[in-house]
Amino acid sequence: MAHSTLPQISVTVPVGSDCSLRRSVFKTNSVNFHDKSWAPMLALNFKTKNGKSRDRQILCLSVQQASVPKVAVSPLELEDAKEPPLNLHKPKEPYTATIVSVDRLVGPKAPGETCHIVIDHGGNVPYWEGQSYGVIPPGENPKKPGMPHSVRLYSIASTRYGDFFDGKTASLCVRRAVYYDPETGKEDPSKNGVCSNFLCNSKPGDKIQITGPSGKIMLLPEDNSNATHIMIATGTGVAPYRGYLRRMFMESVPTFKFGGLAWLFLGVANTDSLLYDEEFSKYLQDYPDNFRYDKALSREQKNKSGGKMYVQDKIEEYSDEIFRLLDNGAHIYFCGLKGMMPGIQETLKRVAEERGESWDEKLSQLKKNKQWHVEVY
Repeated sequence: MAHSTLPQISVTVPVGSDCSLRRSVFKTNSVNFHDKSWAPMLALNFKTKNGKSRDRQILCLSVQQASVPKVAVSPLELEDAKEPPLNLHKPKEPYTATIVSVDRLVGPKAPGETCHIVIDHGGNVPYWEGQSYGVIPPGENPKKPGMPHSVRLYSIASTRYGDFFDGKTASLCVRRAVYYDPETGKEDPSKNGVCSNFLCNSKPGDKIQITGPSGKIMLLPEDNSNATHIMIATGTGVAPYRGYLRRMFMESVPTFKFGGLAWLFLGVANTDSLLYDEEFSKYLQDYPDNFRYDKALSREQKNKSGGKMYVQDKIEEYSDEIFRLLDNGAHIYFCGLKGMMPGIQETLKRVAEERGESWDEKLSQLKKNKQWHVEVY
């Protein structure tokens, strides 16, 4: 249906910020306003962090809008499957996808580099939120001459509709793994992470071999749209939660109307290390009754004992509330480096004992009720 005039839409570009993929909250060709689709687009030229120009058609919605629009997604047939897609492409027959973009996610004071990588799979490797892709980096496996590298798994950081809301892309959140010789203090490229460096060094148009999707542990349960989801992440472990939150708060999915509580705990080194912070902050502003967001910045914040603030310290701060929510059926998720779990388990055990409960019994019950979801690496 054609309309002669467009509605008044407040579009703002804040001074000193960009609205490129790294900072964009909404990016699509069509946004749904009260069941009508419009396409208010801005064609802008941005300078990326490496100084290169990039033309992008983007949508920046004012945070002062009276109503909070959600983005129209397609194809809605992606909602029809009763079971998650699993291992559609195996290591011996990977799918050749294409890199769409690689953007640095972190600021200059972050230790290390983390990139947001969008991959075009053409709709041929569908997935659900919380699943992983396997990536086979190019080259020969040094441990098996003549053979390809082994598969590396990465949690998918987008919903099934991808960053462009058309069901054809998937996004990964990848930290570049580098090794510094303790004696010389210099980087030793021979020991750097093969796959993470391949991904972070990729350019638009590069080909990539992917397998999967895989994983059922971190799937977002949608049988109760009013459920509570407590999400705990360190660093790139935030990837699956970005997918959950986009599905809950950004996308207009007719079959899933989220009305519960999503509570994200994110642990990183400092403010410059925060991942997708603008996106999460937007949800906090637009959905204050349905989203909570707590950050543990180990190099900037102190815990109650005066030590560094880690994610388990934040959990302890809110332990009474968290235990009450778990008792009422909340789901709790952990994703990140496996080194995060001992400290978290220790904290939860101590809190349980202070409450006169047995943590072992409680944990057993949470697992039995399928409320406990862990994916560490």
